[in-house]
Amino acid sequence: MTIRLYNTLTRKKEEFKPLEEGKVKMYVCGPTVYNYIHIGNARPAIVFDTVRRYLEYRGYDVQFVSNFTDVDDKLIRAAKELGVDVPTVAQRFIQAYFEDTGALGCKKADVHPTVTDNIDTIIDFISALVEKGFAYESQGDVYYRTRKFDGYGKLSHQPIDELKAGARIDVGDKKEDALDFVLWKAAKEGEISWESPWGEGRPGWHIECSAMAKRYLGDTIDIHAGGQDLTFPHHENEIAQSEALTGKPFAKYWMHNGYINIDNEKMSKSLGNFVLVHDIIKEQDPQVLRFFMLSVHYRHPINYNLELLQNAESALDRIKTAYENLKHRKESSTDLTDDNREWLDKIAGLKVQFISEMDDDFNTANGISVLFELSRQANYYLMEKNTATEVIDAFLSQFEDFFSVLGLSLQEAELLDEEVEELIEKRIQARKDRNFQLADEIRDTLKEMNIILEDTPQGIRWKRGS
Repeated sequence: MTIRLYNTLTRKKEEFKPLEEGKVKMYVCGPTVYNYIHIGNARPAIVFDTVRRYLEYRGYDVQFVSNFTDVDDKLIRAAKELGVDVPTVAQRFIQAYFEDTGALGCKKADVHPTVTDNIDTIIDFISALVEKGFAYESQGDVYYRTRKFDGYGKLSHQPIDELKAGARIDVGDKKEDALDFVLWKAAKEGEISWESPWGEGRPGWHIECSAMAKRYLGDTIDIHAGGQDLTFPHHENEIAQSEALTGKPFAKYWMHNGYINIDNEKMSKSLGNFVLVHDIIKEQDPQVLRFFMLSVHYRHPINYNLELLQNAESALDRIKTAYENLKHRKESSTDLTDDNREWLDKIAGLKVQFISEMDDDFNTANGISVLFELSRQANYYLMEKNTATEVIDAFLSQFEDFFSVLGLSLQEAELLDEEVEELIEKRIQARKDRNFQLADEIRDTLKEMNIILEDTPQGIRWKRGS
């Protein structure tokens, strides 16, 4: 079986053949670290972490790089508002990014480069473009000559004349052409800046990924990925910069995840539906958010609301329950019999089916359907009062494999002591209020978390089960 993925560059599914057999060079555009990440940032983090995991599962050695934009206009504004310098803002939200994405089950990249750690690399890149005539200095700024690059528009599939129709030149603009984009910005008074051949300034947004991908992965990479909104102009401009400099293809495959809507509306601050991951995971299990994201194919748009998230929570709980039931039954399992051997074939068949679905453009939605079928078959097996150790071990192993590929955990998060106390107090109050449904729900939650309640003359005491 071979992996096929949809390549934005060619607009078709292609057989995946890395540049070097057995190895994959993968670059994913990371966030601008001026605030906590929103749910739109979470989707590519989860999607491409899963792509990486699956490639590793299929035996590839993946070199994974994802950057942080740690200096730009948004960071400068945030620093002023907070009364600190730009590096302080950046470090605060880089740490917050690792905390939030770590909770979502995302592994750290092999390298997380930042703009500020690559200023010399970026300046050298721009200087080379100027020497080749693809860039020019204008009043301390440096711009890229878009029309000089013949392939401009090939990723977004837009003719350059159509791109021009949507562009405009502001009064006093320094550019030769409306389509030219900035590589280096002259410093404004009081702003963070670095010395360069063109004076004090800082890099433009598009140049950073080209320079860092080249430094850490080489002139040509296997996969470049990011959100759909980055296709144009960001990724289009990366291609123009990189290929003008090296004369080689920048990336063999381009992958883009679809948009996220909130209650069927586009997420935006103006609509007041801007959802931060930091806030969601205070109230919801972050593993449920990851499961929810993977329940839709990565290229399709996804709609987010609390009801859909709760449905995902219920679905994930059913799968985990099947796994826990298997573990419980294993304690009294027996030797394999001939009648049970067909179950090993069923489990092996589900593994083949899972790989087939994931090989088809990393279709996690269909992969999760196979996981549901694994759960269903496990329940059937236990209902028939079968207890062969080898079969139960095969079921458990397959659950663990599928969960690992999807970046999900089969371990229940343990309640903190203060959370247990709070739930007990809520249950006591619910019973006083004769809200027995809520009291029962809290009791069931505590039971699931292996919390044992004991009635004593001094009141309710609790302990953790062994």
